[in-house]
Order: sequence, then C-alpha cells, then structure tokens
Amino acid sequence: MIQYPSPASPEVVASRSAPLFGFWYPAVPSHTLRAGTMKGLQMLGLPIVLCRDRAGNLAAMRDICPHRGMPLSFGRFDGERVECPYHGWQFDTKGRCQRIPALPDEPILKTDKIGVASYPAEETDGMIWLYLADERGNIDPLPPTPRMPLPSEPRQSFHISLTYTCTADDGIIGLIDPVHGPYVHSWWRSDAQMHEKTKIFEPIPNGFRMTAHRPSKNSGPFHWMERVYGGPLTTTIDFLLPNQRVELMQCGKAWLANRLMATPVSEMECRIDFSAYWRGLHWVPFGNLIFRSLTKMFLGQDERAMKHLAVGLRHKPSSMFLGDADMPAKWYYKLKAAHLESVQTGRPFEHPLKERVTLRWRS
Repeated sequence: MIQYPSPASPEVVASRSAPLFGFWYPAVPSHTLRAGTMKGLQMLGLPIVLCRDRAGNLAAMRDICPHRGMPLSFGRFDGERVECPYHGWQFDTKGRCQRIPALPDEPILKTDKIGVASYPAEETDGMIWLYLADERGNIDPLPPTPRMPLPSEPRQSFHISLTYTCTADDGIIGLIDPVHGPYVHSWWRSDAQMHEKTKIFEPIPNGFRMTAHRPSKNSGPFHWMERVYGGPLTTTIDFLLPNQRVELMQCGKAWLANRLMATPVSEMECRIDFSAYWRGLHWVPFGNLIFRSLTKMFLGQDERAMKHLAVGLRHKPSSMFLGDADMPAKWYYKLKAAHLESVQTGRPFEHPLKERVTLRWRS
C-alpha cells in the first residue's frame, strides 16, 4: 500500500515559518562595519540600519524615516547622526529625531519626541549581534549574546555568508539533517559508503546535543588527525534556538569549531552564516585557503539544493517525518512551538526532549 504524506503534526503547523523573536541574531561580521559608517539590512522581515559611531560604538534602528517612509540607510551618517535623504531629518544613534530642517527657528514641537525603534547591538566572536524583541519587549537584563565554546584561543578563523532561497525553517532543517550528504555532497561521501550509525542525543537549554562521538567509518579525512595528534578525536554537535548549529571537534591539543546559523531575511530568503575557528594544523600549507574553499563548496551545494527545494515548496506539499533520521527536524519544530507557547501564555518553557535518546540511521 502506498503511503502518502499525512497532515503535519500540530507542532509543525503551529510553528512553521513563524520567525522567533526574543533572541540575539547575527547581523554582519564586525570587520565589515567601520567606525563612522552605516549599513542597511533586513532581518526577520524588519528593515534595519546598523551604525558604528566615531568612537566605535554600535547602534541599530528601524530603517524607515517616520516622515515619509524613506529608508534612512540611503542617506548620510556623519558618525553621530543619520540623515534622511528625502527631507534631511536627522536622528541620533538612539533613534531620536534631533533636527527637521524645514521647521522655523522657533519650532512648535520638540523634535526629540519623534523617533524610530532601536535595537540592542553587541559584538562577540567577531560578529555583530542584534536583539530582536518579541511581544514582551526588551527584557531586563537581556540574555547574554551567544558565544562559541572554544577550548582555547584560536590560531586561525574565517567567516562565510550566503543567501539561500528558502524559508528559515527549511534552511535550519538542512543544517541539522544527518543524511543528505551522500546525495547533495556525493564527492565527500557516496551512497555506496552508507552504513548504519548510532548517535546519542540529550536535551540542553533551548536545544539538543549530539553527545561526543568518534568519527564514522566513512569520515576518513578525520581519522588521520588521530594519528597525528595522538587521538582520540571526538565530535559534539549542539543545536540551539533560534538558529544555531555548533560543532566542536577535539583531538589532543588540537581542535576545530564551527557555527552555522540560518537567519530569516524575508519569507522566502534566509542568510547562512558560517564561522570556523581552530587551533592546530598550522603545518598544513595554505590551510585557511583550503578549509575556506571546501566550506564554500559544501555551502554552495546546500544552496543549490535549497533553491531546487523551493520550486517544489511553491505547491505547498505536506512534509513527511519518517524514522530516527528525521527526529532532529521534529525536535526543532517542537522546540519552536514550546517557545512560542511559553511567550504567549507566560508559562515556563517545557522542553520536548526529556532525557537521553539513542537514534539510528544510515548515511
């Protein structure tokens, strides 16, 4: 009997495509915003102008002038104020209007009573982060910005950003999907090398963890690290709401960490940010260039897969979640639904994963 897609579970229906507010999101790499400059961007459907003043302090505000709706990022920033390019209204880095040139010398209103929404901005791990509040507003104190769990100071690092044509949900599921490798990245692992794998998962705050494990039999490039650094090599992979996949590989004194994040831009666009940090392998000639090139290849193949997936999703098909390999995707939707319910009801967040679970799949 043919099995057809069944209606999605309540968790999937309730949370699909709903962007999660009330979290820190990555905006841009720190080095791309110099002192005295600004940059316009869109995150979670919000137009945002990001500024760094002359002293290096960060500010972020809604990228819409309240006068006529002109994006402020098309205007000028002198290091202190953003000037709208339409009528010259000027706003300080708190979003307060400081000057309206068309008003007479003795204005009939106080301009600083006019303003645009502002967003908390901070820097960690070479990224600028924005806190995009939910319906509760900016809580006090704000949660700490996400930090990479690095064992020591990294010797090398790099960052890559790409825009995928897909919903953020589909981008995130792609980050945590464990079995697409032999088909999307067949040059790395072919379907002829597929075999059964067993992984243990456990709950962590706002997410879940694939506990420390040895490389798979078909992960040959990693096994030689054990011979070089005296092994054993272990890998831990975390997923954290709203959009982070964090991987840490350790072998003796050497380690490699990476973080993948899928940030919603619009309904059918998400930005993928990949950051890698490592200590060791300094003797590999052109190591940074090699690792960056391989990563671009991987992400480019995922980008193409998401672009093709978007073609099918235009027809709004139901999704099927079958077997252990799809459990991380199901947990993601359940985590989203649990978070949204907690915000809406005020009740404590109830984690959908209660204890350690062993999953098995072939890849």
